[in-house]
Amino acid sequence: MPTAMDRPHFIGIGGAGMSGIAKILAQRGAKVAGSDARDSATAEALRALGVTVHIGHDAAHLAPDATCVVVSSAIRADNPELARATGLGIPVVHRSDALASLMDGLRPIAVAGTHGKTTTTSMLAVTLATLGLDPSYAIGGDLDAPGTNALHGGGDIFVAEADESDRSFHKYTPEVAIVLNVELDHHANYASMDEIYESFEIFAGKVVPGGTLVISADQPGAVELTKRVRDLGELKVVTYGESEDADLRIHKITARGLTSEVTVLLDGKLLTFTVSVPGRHYANNAVAALAAGIALGIPSRNLAGALKSYTGVKRRLQLKGEAAGVQVIDSYAHHPTEMTADLEAMRSAAGESRILVLFQPHLFSRTQELGKEMGEALALADSSVVLDIYPAREDPIPGITSALIIDAARAAGADVRAVADKDAAPAVIAGMARPGDLVVTMGAGDVTDLGPLILAELSK
Repeated sequence: MPTAMDRPHFIGIGGAGMSGIAKILAQRGAKVAGSDARDSATAEALRALGVTVHIGHDAAHLAPDATCVVVSSAIRADNPELARATGLGIPVVHRSDALASLMDGLRPIAVAGTHGKTTTTSMLAVTLATLGLDPSYAIGGDLDAPGTNALHGGGDIFVAEADESDRSFHKYTPEVAIVLNVELDHHANYASMDEIYESFEIFAGKVVPGGTLVISADQPGAVELTKRVRDLGELKVVTYGESEDADLRIHKITARGLTSEVTVLLDGKLLTFTVSVPGRHYANNAVAALAAGIALGIPSRNLAGALKSYTGVKRRLQLKGEAAGVQVIDSYAHHPTEMTADLEAMRSAAGESRILVLFQPHLFSRTQELGKEMGEALALADSSVVLDIYPAREDPIPGITSALIIDAARAAGADVRAVADKDAAPAVIAGMARPGDLVVTMGAGDVTDLGPLILAELSK
């Protein structure tokens, strides 16, 4: 009798979360198929694992012997493959349920927070692998090394990025949960901070009895959440950060070019280690990873030494190349807090170099709620170019355009201009650059594709 995951079909298989689950299932021996709107390097990587990947969405792509259809919250009800699955009576499984099933029988670590999830999950995966623990992992971005977002490992630890955007992180029952920060985002699904807190409280309540919640002692939303979950059953709460009362206290963060040296106070003793990416934001993520590893029973000094092995995630301050004396860097930052963190990290590493940003806002709802703060974050750059909003899964909202961000940026004293034609943007920002500058493509949409085009323009 086949199980639901023997022959799964993924709709939107090229997405970061979906592709990771598909890869693990393929590595476990399942006959995996799926479809995506366009071909990509991710699709090719899946095909190399024996996965059948169709381009475009068509009912004919769904094999009638599929044991289930896996969807994310981004898949609309009128998708032809989903409609065919319903007609054939094939079970429809949400991505989060598929991921939860992969963790059965293992020791899960679930990493949550409004931002920083991918980096922290990646730090843990690389650190545990460096220590020879061979973890499985599912991450929302590709690691620089080994260059994939998911792996079926032979060890008993499973590290997963836990997505709060659609409340799907309620499906997991981790041994260790991490909450990096709690802020209002995903405005199509959450109407208020009270709803956000309630959602994170449910997530914390899913930790197995006797398990550990690792949570920031500095970020206001996380501090409030800690107050709300302190008395949750057998939950052990471990706080980390620069606050005096943190259980794992950051004593000092020292910037050293594109790396940071972090010293923490643990059990009355100082422990120093290197983080191979710049900025306080990433240093804090590393300390969260350290705390989670300790919660699993791994010696702190072993973890500290192995953390240096982490060299980054694609699209997280990733150097795309250099031409005409200008470095081009890619940043996935799309929330104002992320934008500020990445720009501050680059500022600390850049010295006297100018920072030029090509920013693409992500989602109409996010721009409506946070456009002013996005503009204020761009004031940290020397100059910026702002593209039209990348809609992703959303329909336009009347009156919501990139002008909200541009006006706020100018009000904050920023040098910013609008470029509606994305194809023209590489030449515009390359024309602004001079030797020694850093050019940053920033946003969660397809702005990442413009890095190589900017380098080509600079080379002319």
